[in-house]
Amino acid sequence: MAILSRWDPFNEMQRLTDQLFRGWTGTGGEMQNFAPAVDIYEDEGIITVQAQVPGVKAEDVHIDVENNVLTISGERKLEREDKREGYHRIESSYGSFTRSFVLPEAADSEKVEANLSDGVLTVRIPKRPEAAPKRIEVKAKEQKGEAPKIEMQRGQAVEQKEEQK
Repeated sequence: MAILSRWDPFNEMQRLTDQLFRGWTGTGGEMQNFAPAVDIYEDEGIITVQAQVPGVKAEDVHIDVENNVLTISGERKLEREDKREGYHRIESSYGSFTRSFVLPEAADSEKVEANLSDGVLTVRIPKRPEAAPKRIEVKAKEQKGEAPKIEMQRGQAVEQKEEQK
């Protein structure tokens, strides 16, 4: 029995977009193009980058800083045994990844620290102390008396001086 349904072009576009960005299928059906989600935040003295890399081992992650660009790269490997019988479904993404971020001039690339715990890679980049913003005080110059009033008369500016009592 065939079921008729109304064609919705917006649903079709959404389905095609989801299919396109789901990843390219490699040999064996595993997903490719793994790209970890990243959160970046900045405190007074440190910049923190957190990347979600579940299933990635510390030895499979590489962190480089060159010309104020932080690059996190690595590989999420598919480790499975094909001894089971039956149907397998793999929806997780696997493969090599690279993420790069431009660091501000204040970042001290010599003191970068990285830690991998519970599938979250945390990279801490301290800021140089001399790069801290300085607050400049604005001083007001005291005015003596009032500024003269200017009046326009036949296209010419005429200065009027008020008499002081």
